[in-house]
Amino acid sequence: MSDSVPSMDTATLSALAETNRMHIVELLRSGPLTVGEIADRAGLRQPQASKHLKVLTNNGILEMKAEANRRIYMLRPEPFQALDSWVKSFRGITEERFDNLDAYLRELQNKEKT
Repeated sequence: MSDSVPSMDTATLSALAETNRMHIVELLRSGPLTVGEIADRAGLRQPQASKHLKVLTNNGILEMKAEANRRIYMLRPEPFQALDSWVKSFRGITEERFDNLDAYLRELQNKEKT
């Protein structure tokens, strides 16, 4: 594993930890939606949806584009790329542990044969 271990912004994890916000993020995976569409699909009242959208936007997870009187929300890729990089940083640790377990099991098998 390299010396440069990616860090994870806990604000991103905290924002995604809330069930309604995670549901909104899941809805936006398929593309941009308006506040009304998000509220309808998430089963929320518009003020509730707006509150969650504000938290997600303030934490850099979403971006909003204004078109006339409509607010269209879309996912920003950067926080998900950072999350992916952070999770991948654990892969080396996991692979090393499996390699150690494999070596140990081979050692046990060799002892049984002798």
